[in-house]
Order: sequence, then C-alpha cells, then structure tokens
Amino acid sequence: MERNTAAPELRHPWLIVAGSLLGLIVANGPVTLFTYGLLLQPVTQEFGWHTANFGFAILFAHVSAAATTPFVGHLVDRYGIRRVCLPFITLFAISFAAIGLTPASPIVFILLYTLAGVFSAGQTVMPYAKAVSAAFDMRRGIALGLALAGVGIGTSLAPNVTHYLIDAYGWRGAYFGLGALTFALAFPAVAIFVGRADQRLAAEGERGSAPLLPGVSGREARSTFRFWSIAIAGFLVAVAVNGAIPHVVQILTAHGIPRGEAASIQGWAGLAAIAGRIIAGLLLDRIFATYVALAFFALPLFGLAMLGMGAEGDLALFAVVTLGLGLGAEIDTMGFMIGRYFGLRRFGEIYGYSFAMFALGSGFGPLLWDLTFDATGSYDFAIAASVAALVVAGLLVLRLGAYSFPAQPQHA
Repeated sequence: MERNTAAPELRHPWLIVAGSLLGLIVANGPVTLFTYGLLLQPVTQEFGWHTANFGFAILFAHVSAAATTPFVGHLVDRYGIRRVCLPFITLFAISFAAIGLTPASPIVFILLYTLAGVFSAGQTVMPYAKAVSAAFDMRRGIALGLALAGVGIGTSLAPNVTHYLIDAYGWRGAYFGLGALTFALAFPAVAIFVGRADQRLAAEGERGSAPLLPGVSGREARSTFRFWSIAIAGFLVAVAVNGAIPHVVQILTAHGIPRGEAASIQGWAGLAAIAGRIIAGLLLDRIFATYVALAFFALPLFGLAMLGMGAEGDLALFAVVTLGLGLGAEIDTMGFMIGRYFGLRRFGEIYGYSFAMFALGSGFGPLLWDLTFDATGSYDFAIAASVAALVVAGLLVLRLGAYSFPAQPQHA
C-alpha cells in the first residue's frame, strides 16, 4: 500500500485516483471547450449571430476560470476539498445548464458562459491533483497520470454525448443534459472518494489554518523563477496545442481530406491525451520531470510541422496523435513539478495560479489561430508561431534544476 509520511493513516489511496478519474471526465475543459464545435452551429443559426459571439463566450469563460482558480485553490488549502469543491461543482452544473435558457442576446449568452467559468474553477484539475499528490509520494507520477486520464476520456466522449443530446433534445436540452451529467458524476466522486484526502489536507481546528505539510507559501512560490518558468511554459503549450486541435478539421480539409475523415482523425487527439497522461505518469516516477516535459513538448512540435507541410493519411493521423500526447502530458508534468518544487502546503493556491495561465492559453489559443487565419487566409503563421512557442516552453523547463521536495524513501 502507498505510504506517505505526512499522514500514514490514510487507507486505500487508489480510491482517490478512481474518484478523480470519474470526476475529471466532466472537468471544465471537456464540458466547456470540447463541446464548442457541436454547439456552435445550432446556437448561431437560431439567433443569426456571428461565430465570433460564441468564440468570445468561450474566451470569457476561460478568463473568468483563470481569475477564480487561484482563489479556489487558496480555499481548498484552508478548508479542504469537500467543503469547497462540492458547492462549486453544484453551481457550475446549474450555471452551465442555465446557458440553455439564453434569450436572443449575445451579451446575455457571453455573461452566462462567464458565470459558468467562475464556478468551473472548483471543477478544474487543481483539487484532484492536490488530492492525489497528498495520497501518493513515491508513485505520485503514475497516480496522477491515471487520475488525470479522466480529462482525456471526457475530451473523447464530450463531442459524442453533445451530438446525441442535440439530436434528441435540441441545443438547449444539450446544455441541460451536460449540466446534469456534470453534477451526477463529479459530486459523488468528490463526496465519496476524492474528499478522503482531507484526512491529510483539512485545516486544523475550526479556524481554517493551513495544514502542517512541507512546502512554501504562494507568495514565496510566485517570487521564484521556477514558478514563472512552469506557468509561462504551460501558457505557451496551451496556446500552441489547444489552439491547434480545434482547427485540425479545417487544416486537413484544406489539404483535400474529406471532412468526415478529418473529423475522425481529430477524435484521436482525445484518445492520445489519455495515453499521454498514463505514459507521462509512468515516466515521471522514474525520470527527471524536465526531461519528460521536453520529450512531450517535442512531439506536438513535430506534429505541427507535419500539418504545416500538408500531411495526409497516416502522417496526418500521427501528427494529431502527437498533439494529443503533448496536451495530455503537459497537465501531468505541471502538477507533478509543482508538488516537487513547492511542496503540498499551498499546493492548491500555487497550482491554481499555474492552471490560470494554462486556462488563459486555452482561451486565447483558438482565438489567436482564428485571427491569424482571417488576416492571412491560412494557418501557416499560426503553425510557425506555435512551433516557436513550444521551443520556448522547452527552454523554460530546462532552467528548473533539482527538486526542492523529492520523494521520500518508503519505510516498512
């Protein structure tokens, strides 16, 4: 059984991994970003809106999530996962379902997405990564990889579920159904399984003081080059990869690939993200995290280059798989490195700041790709800029150096 010197009384830590995987299937990313392509057409057609209205709604959802996640992380550090995340999950599910009540007003639509983004901060990777990091030390990498594979599963399933809901109940019913599904999966997962980590992380007494775990404060972390190297690298990877994946169909159809085949190829990105998380998790327990990050940043770099050169057939499929592998591994390595460089005492707050940068990149990436296409008539500049962003991200993680909080040897 996995042991952790901070709280050896914690039993059955793999239940936390299982609960995290279940809850992250309906994380804010799969629910808000990867339903975008299916909901865009019916919503804009009914109201006669420009597609930019929907794009700005997604952007504002990510910006509001980025602004709120550090605050939620601070609350998790002080009061525990159950007490903070269960209300946020409930409000996120309700607010996302409420988008189905949108009147013919783009402003109201954008505001509803923004509100959902605020509450989605409690349904990000952050609380799940903290729970798993607290439950595991020596085998933390593979535990994080398996838990965070839930995001990849959700990324693969979200388009299919959304398509079914739209066909059966219309786009308004799709929002209601996605909100209900979010609550049905995430609430019991956190209440029953993930919240077990509060045995180690809950605040002492009634005052909500920080638990006596090894680590630095959020202010101390933000004053270091390591924090900003991790955060900026996450932003750049999100801009490059999350900017590219939503445009895979357009890129491939421009190469002459039929739209149905292109959509099928794009679906492999979600499956590859699952594999990327598990493979990265296995490697992180055995290889220095910087080297793992460099390898998984290089994969989408070559994939983007192949797409830019007009890849078709198996080469196009391979290129998209590399994007998914890079996306899946990035979140794993970010959570792992924060635990090793800054400890667990303020993990939620510090991860919240880093995830905020990743969320901003995920929101701005697709918009920047669209703007460059509108300006130039192709995605060539966006691809070249994304390759450069991945190179800079790799150089940033090379500067991190040795762990400050390495894994402790296990004792009988």
